[in-house]
Amino acid sequence: MNALRDRFAGPARAALARLTPAETTVVQRELAELERGGHGGGSLLEGLRKLAAQVPERLYTDSADVLLRMHEIAGSGNHQSNLSSLPLVRACFALGLVDDEDGRGPAELIVGRGHIAPAFYAEHYVRGTLPFTPLATLHQGGLTGVVHRDLGFRNTMRYSLGVGVAQAVSLAWELTRRGEDRTVVCLAGDGELHEGVAFEALRFAHDMGLTNLVLVVDANAKGIEPLAKPVNTGYLGAYLGRVVEADGRDEHAVAEALGALLAGPGPAALVCRTRKGDHSFKPAGAATAAPARPTFAATAGRMLAAEQERTGRDLAVFTPDMAARFGLRGQVPYTNTGLAETLTVGMTLSLPADTLKVVATDAMYYMDSLSMLTEATTSVRNLLVLAGRSWGAWGGAHNATNLLGQLLHTRVHEPVTAGEFAACLDRLRRDPTTAHVVSMVDARFDPPSRDCSADIDGAVWLTPPGGAGTEAAVVTFGYASVLVEQANRDLGVPHLHCAALAPHLAPDDVAVLRGCRRLLSVEYNGARGGFGEFLRAEYLLPVEVHGVRRDIANQVHARQLPLHGMTPTVLRERLAALLKSREAGRAPAHA
Repeated sequence: MNALRDRFAGPARAALARLTPAETTVVQRELAELERGGHGGGSLLEGLRKLAAQVPERLYTDSADVLLRMHEIAGSGNHQSNLSSLPLVRACFALGLVDDEDGRGPAELIVGRGHIAPAFYAEHYVRGTLPFTPLATLHQGGLTGVVHRDLGFRNTMRYSLGVGVAQAVSLAWELTRRGEDRTVVCLAGDGELHEGVAFEALRFAHDMGLTNLVLVVDANAKGIEPLAKPVNTGYLGAYLGRVVEADGRDEHAVAEALGALLAGPGPAALVCRTRKGDHSFKPAGAATAAPARPTFAATAGRMLAAEQERTGRDLAVFTPDMAARFGLRGQVPYTNTGLAETLTVGMTLSLPADTLKVVATDAMYYMDSLSMLTEATTSVRNLLVLAGRSWGAWGGAHNATNLLGQLLHTRVHEPVTAGEFAACLDRLRRDPTTAHVVSMVDARFDPPSRDCSADIDGAVWLTPPGGAGTEAAVVTFGYASVLVEQANRDLGVPHLHCAALAPHLAPDDVAVLRGCRRLLSVEYNGARGGFGEFLRAEYLLPVEVHGVRRDIANQVHARQLPLHGMTPTVLRERLAALLKSREAGRAPAHA
């Protein structure tokens, strides 16, 4: 088995059209080497190093140039975040903190600023330890945008920012417990220090008397949006003792300051003053191009403003640095809690009962605040959770929507039209003691031909069943309805669309579905414990479930669709199979 080829060859070939002639030549040479094999027998990183040695030509000698090319090829990512931390990353290489597989370097390195993995890849490349081919696959199914042990990091991160500080404290505590005289360096950002787990971890390190922790902070005064205040050095000093500041734009100044802290006794913090531009990468010329249609999630601000105008309700909107993602700016007043998702939910706990409380968060972030969400769903009236549903490079747990549906006093919906969104708000007004979780899809799509706004907990036939009995049908939840309707245009399979994760189906609809020889449910979500399994358990329907059966991979939405069998082409094949089984059932017994 050629693991390198299987992981990188397909995405790299797909990227060839976006490469320069020189890059294309090198990638083709590297792909040829991959086909020959001989890179196995070790870790993924070891195989990449072997490939880099076989094709030693370096197209770029400055890792900043490599970073830019990686993001230009991918068309997305956190370029400025990586650029902000690049001098810190270079300093870590210079001090021997990165290539420390034998444990003989000056310290253990934990990368808490998890989304700066591309900065490490870029520096590896110019140092000759990575080939160019994987760099062309960032966010496209090859290289992940976040740190992972398989790619040379001491730790792995899935979606949470502040968890890196906890990982560093965990390692520092274990080394201390074992009596090993070894320091842990944690690279973090001033944004993720807002996370509750980061506060708890630093407090624990102080209370346990850990003396082997050095926190390096990229202090660029921005999370996704500008931070309300600069990083609190007094707070860091209270827990870590020594606080040193350095010019984070000067890799030599960072290396000198960090080296001195490693040579000295006790815990410490190194605050590196840096600069950061726009959070998300914007290709050259994007500002002058015609603005793209917003994603459905980005219309939330406009829809909330319409609700406020229509009802005159008092509105309190909290978001952990995600105003742009939900289109809140200029639409409704909001409070940015600065990447502190647990506090974001906590801010709703003592507001007046009649106030509509909106938490605009993310499929990654609300997984960190489940304890507070449980507190809120049991005690807060008129609570609306906008659960951003992204398939970006960070991924996100595939069963998150299902999990929220298991919390006490919740209803989960995934609207795909403005009418359905408004219907969710109307339902909340009628049932203020139930927290309404609204999955907001980060994708651009045409709405289905009909919606469930008349009965947001029910269902609507996008393709009605025939009058002579229905032998095959498909039932869909939320965004999957859009994909299935596109796949079903010329097939005519009866198609029932639901906006609720746990729909209340009308008896007539249940009778139609129970009469089917073949019944398919489609959800772009975790199949286990999700929409299709609810239909089985609640209505005893003989449902075949088509859903995401593994964790959402770390790649962009356009690649997620085929990966999880959700392209209209694949869905059309599933629907066509239903029709064939229907025709087979009608055939004479002797046929």
